[in-house]
Amino acid sequence: MTYLETQKREYSLFTAVAMIVGIVIGSGIFFKSDDMLNYTGGNVGLAALIFCIASFTIIFGSLCFSQLAARTDKPGGPITYYNEFIGKRWAVMFGWFQTFVYYPTLTVILSWVTGIYFCSLFGLDWGFNGWIATGFAWFLICYGFNIASAKAGGRFQEIAVVIKLIPLFVVAIGGILLGDPVGVVLNPSPQAIEATKTLTWVAAIGPVAFSFDGWVVSMAVAHEVVNSRRNMPRALVAAPLCILIAYLMYFLGICGYIGPERVMEMGDASVTLIAESLMGKTFATMITAFVTISVMGTTNGVILGSIRLPYSLALRNALPGSESLKKLNPNSRMPVNSAIFAIAVCLIWWVIHYLQNEFGWLINGDISEIAIAMSYLLYVPLYLVVFNMWRKRELRGIGYGILFPLFATIGSLFVLFGSMANPQFKYFIIINLIPLILGYIYGKNAVDLVKYD
Repeated sequence: MTYLETQKREYSLFTAVAMIVGIVIGSGIFFKSDDMLNYTGGNVGLAALIFCIASFTIIFGSLCFSQLAARTDKPGGPITYYNEFIGKRWAVMFGWFQTFVYYPTLTVILSWVTGIYFCSLFGLDWGFNGWIATGFAWFLICYGFNIASAKAGGRFQEIAVVIKLIPLFVVAIGGILLGDPVGVVLNPSPQAIEATKTLTWVAAIGPVAFSFDGWVVSMAVAHEVVNSRRNMPRALVAAPLCILIAYLMYFLGICGYIGPERVMEMGDASVTLIAESLMGKTFATMITAFVTISVMGTTNGVILGSIRLPYSLALRNALPGSESLKKLNPNSRMPVNSAIFAIAVCLIWWVIHYLQNEFGWLINGDISEIAIAMSYLLYVPLYLVVFNMWRKRELRGIGYGILFPLFATIGSLFVLFGSMANPQFKYFIIINLIPLILGYIYGKNAVDLVKYD
């Protein structure tokens, strides 16, 4: 089957919205809330404002991407857009970044967080090394059942999507009704007021960007949405607003009930603390179990994508050993060699993550945040493509042609600027640049993606 053949459009507007919400809402809100408060000095109102800025950044960025999706029937998201509208070498460059930095860093961090919540669920006081060991075990298990059966990985993902919403809304509603969310916003502490006088709060953009990350994945199925020219822009506005409401309810609920100082003190265990305060230890254990499954599901979703990315690049002859990487297992129809390649890259990032925490290379941050910031920067050339379409009169309307690309670019630069607030940014950005440069060089050997299996 070729990409140029007619695709069957089965997804409705509601399905598109639900898909984006399900992809984005995952684990970030549960273990990044304390990081945001640490950067803002406990200023809840300022952190809520950053939530809103991040949401609107996504809206304008996704509206730009919807115009690109409407002009190609090939799935694949940004890699395809780079290939179609900028050039093959640039597409390979972006693909290398996702293969060697973006997906593996997310996989490692999410696996590690799974270890944190798993240990919390069973009362295991194993510390950082225990979290690493437990997270690594889930990492191997998750890759294992995804390699063995694509259906098994997909089924687990469906279950996790439903479960992940339970703790989010239970804690949010309970905290808002029984706490004082308005009070913590309107009456910040002296420390929180002081934080607004410097630019240290800008670094809170990194954790917020992590919490909202994943929206670009929806572009991969835009071509399968009914009347996508009309429905995808609607979905890409409605979904971030729904996510923003859910995140603000949770964040204001937990801060209003136990206070921002307590959230910063308890860190990732804040959700367990508020659940126990609301309805006792048994209920808290249930909520922690739901959060653990939610994080496990998010990890699984990222691994689903990471397994197939080297395979996708191999189909373009865009990776060394492409002939081996593009082979499918005759029984499971899974790209096993591609999965092994992805695991090998992740192992390198496991070591970097361990050393980063051991020696404190990133203050109140992790290896994935700078990768996410770099990905936002790499979206900017695609926003400029949309502007160029308007300039050539291939696109009508000042909104889509000028305002949306402008606001999307400003939002991306805002995210990048937030990550630059970390003193160690310059070192990690070099690591991010290496695969970009090598990918562009290797991209001269790439070919157009003609078919998939």
